[in-house]
Amino acid sequence: MKDFLLVFRNDYKAQPKASPEEMQATMKLWMDWIGGIAAQNKLTNAGNPLGSAGKVVRPNNVITDGPYTEIKELIGGYTIVKADSIDDAAKLAHGCPILKEGGNVEVREVVAM
Repeated sequence: MKDFLLVFRNDYKAQPKASPEEMQATMKLWMDWIGGIAAQNKLTNAGNPLGSAGKVVRPNNVITDGPYTEIKELIGGYTIVKADSIDDAAKLAHGCPILKEGGNVEVREVVAM
């Protein structure tokens, strides 16, 4: 099996203001989805959500506030899973709760150096 990175993206402006109850229900969806992958023994790293603040380091010692303020997508988090192929890893992403919010999951193979 190989490792694959799942990157969770969503429209930056589509981030809903959720009540505490809605946030708890959404968190349960995420935990159930991740738990399902773990139950298959295919979870390598559960990952974590990413904060909205950041910095972008560019050539010539230029550091700007970020991340990627010029794009509309927000990278919200990641996880690493084990699968036999990129197609199998993409199938694991099908149940991701971010898809219900109009977001997407980028699937990339982690290549050992």
